[in-house]
Amino acid sequence: MNYEVIVTCAVTGAGDTVGRHPAIPVTPKQIADAAIEAAKAGATVAHCHVRDPKTGKGSRDLALYREVVERIRESDTDVIINLTAGMGGDLEIGPGEQPMEFGAGSDLVGPLTRLAHIEELRPEICTLDCGTLNFGDGDYIYVATPAQLRAGAKRITELGVKAELEIFDTGHLWFAKQMMKEGLLDDPIFQICLGIPWGAPADTTTMKAMADNLPAGATWAGFGIGRLQMPMAAQAMLLGGHVRVGLEDNIWLDKGVPATNGSLVERVVEIIQRLGGRVLTPAEGRAKMKLKPRG
Repeated sequence: MNYEVIVTCAVTGAGDTVGRHPAIPVTPKQIADAAIEAAKAGATVAHCHVRDPKTGKGSRDLALYREVVERIRESDTDVIINLTAGMGGDLEIGPGEQPMEFGAGSDLVGPLTRLAHIEELRPEICTLDCGTLNFGDGDYIYVATPAQLRAGAKRITELGVKAELEIFDTGHLWFAKQMMKEGLLDDPIFQICLGIPWGAPADTTTMKAMADNLPAGATWAGFGIGRLQMPMAAQAMLLGGHVRVGLEDNIWLDKGVPATNGSLVERVVEIIQRLGGRVLTPAEGRAKMKLKPRG
C-alpha cells in the first residue's frame, strides 16, 4: 500500500463532455483556473488539454497551450504542470465499405508535430499514449505506432521532460518496457488507464495484473472513468500506486450532482486520508518523480 500519494487532476480532456456538464473548462483562462482550483484543493499535478474556445472540441493549438501554461506559472499557486501530447492521433475510419474515406474527426499528424507545444513550453511532465486503440463503439481509432512512439519517446527524453506513459491495454505496457530496454526513456512515470472502451476494463484483477508487470521500482498511478473513478483511485493506492481524478475522466461527484475539479480532488483526498495516507505537495511530488528543475 502507498501511504504517500501523488494526486493528479485531469481538468478537462478532449472528450465530448461540453454540453453534458454545466461548467467544463474550455477557454485557456477556464482551464488554467481549473488547474489552480485543483491545486488549492490538494492536487499535486494538473494534467491539461486545451480546447477550441469557439467549438469546445479538443485542440492542439500552441497558442492555447501557451496561454494556459503562462497563466498557471504566473499564479501564486504551485502545481506540477503535465501537458498531454496525445492530440494528433485521431483517425475516423470511413463508414461501411469506404474505410479510406476518413471522417471529419480525423486529425493525424507525425510524432514530432504532436510535441510542438512540449518543445516550446517545456512542462515538467508530458504524456505519451503507448499504443493504438479502438476508442469507443464507432469507427474512431487512436493511432500510435511503434515507430511513432520510439520517435516521440526519444524526443521527450532529449527535451528533459518527464514522460508519463499512458497504458490503455496490456500490449501498451509491453511496448513501454521495450522502449525502456532500448534506452529511449529516462525513468518514466506509468499511468494505468482503465475503463475506456475498448481498452482494459476498470477492475481489480486488471489493475493488479498491470501493476505486477511494471518495471521494478516504477512510479505509477491508475484511474478509472465515470462512476469507477473513486473505486479505482482507492484500488491504485492499495496496490502501491498514485491516483488521478478530474473532469476529463468523470463529470459527476454523486448521482445527479455535477462535479468540479476541486470537489473531485477534495473527495479523493478524503479517501486517501481515511485509508491512512497523505497527499504529497508539488515539491514532494517533484522529488518523488525526480523531475528536472524548471526556470
